[in-house]
Amino acid sequence: MDDWQQNLVTTSDGIAELIRETRRVAVLGIKTEAQSGQAAFYVPEYLHNAGVDVVPVPVYYPDVTEILGKPVYRTVAGIPEPVDMVNVFRRPQDVAAHVDDILAAKPKSVWMQSGIRNDEAARRFAEAGIKVVQDRCLMVEHRRVR
Repeated sequence: MDDWQQNLVTTSDGIAELIRETRRVAVLGIKTEAQSGQAAFYVPEYLHNAGVDVVPVPVYYPDVTEILGKPVYRTVAGIPEPVDMVNVFRRPQDVAAHVDDILAAKPKSVWMQSGIRNDEAARRFAEAGIKVVQDRCLMVEHRRVR
């Protein structure tokens, strides 16, 4: 795809449109209720409480089977029904290890949280026709759009 850069969403209007069309979000790197003070828990908790269907995909916590009362999946591609968005809570250097899994799931968008930017991963997603937001808080933007 030569025009892959159009899939890099940076404008307020583009972000608002993306949020409005998102109903089901896989949260890669979600934390558990025991880490409720961390953004990787309270952001998905906010989305869940706002009526978004949150699908937990923790990277750690191998014994956990539910987060936010929802079943846990170990890979994004392993989620049985399609997701609109993958919300990423991983260090920038750790995102690359998840690119193939995310691509296999074919979400409409990938959202990398505040402080998370991986331009190579973003390019691969965008080239695959997936919209990408980097280094922004989904909770802050969702509140703005609502």
